[in-house]
Amino acid sequence: MDDGSLRITVLGSATPFPRPGNPCSGHLVEGGGVRLWVDAGTGTLAELQRYVTLGEVDAVWISHLHADHSADLLTAYYALLYAGLDVPLPVPLFGPPGTADRLAAFLTNGPERSPVEKAFAVEELYDGHLARVGGLTLRSRAVEHGGMPAFALRVENASRASLVYSGDCEPCPSLRELAADCDLFLCEADGRASGHHSAAQAGRSAAEARAGRLVVTHVGPGTSPAEAVAQAAAEFPGPVAHADPGLRFDVVRAG
Repeated sequence: MDDGSLRITVLGSATPFPRPGNPCSGHLVEGGGVRLWVDAGTGTLAELQRYVTLGEVDAVWISHLHADHSADLLTAYYALLYAGLDVPLPVPLFGPPGTADRLAAFLTNGPERSPVEKAFAVEELYDGHLARVGGLTLRSRAVEHGGMPAFALRVENASRASLVYSGDCEPCPSLRELAADCDLFLCEADGRASGHHSAAQAGRSAAEARAGRLVVTHVGPGTSPAEAVAQAAAEFPGPVAHADPGLRFDVVRAG
């Protein structure tokens, strides 16, 4: 996609494990001449390849290291290094502190540490982290998710069209600040425990941030997508949708 376009495709939105037809959290963000794999939950690598090859992924961004957001990094590692693919290596990977060591701890099978860095050029996130990938700007903020390192992401293109992804977190000031006046807000609605938004809280966070539209994702067991949309819409005056796998949202700068 050219510099004037920004699009997000839902690869999966299930929690806490993949379901038939719906992997865990993962998204393809396209714009500014680049393609980003945002969260690599279980099952998302296969869905990613419906749209791009691994060699066309310019960078990966991971919100936190729970398996339903990061487990497919393990299979991606094997694909990148051992499947004979024509892929430029290493692939830039933005992730929480400890990402490389966490991957190596699982992948190492002998006395020598697994060569994680041959597959991924890991750059650790911190509150206020800023990166530019092609024509896209990536801003990350630390958010509250049960005490573990976790981040939300704002992506902007050259036209200042913006999307914000909450990752997993409870309502918090840093998320509202990051999402301020964004054009599309993708907010989780697991709602089962502290460290998460409920669907109603997702609506309130979107309203407080003055988001242009809201997409609820990662809806917890016991709540249907339709129920989550209705609960969020009761708190947010703009358009609300559910992150059905395969949906593609074009992000356009309001006004």
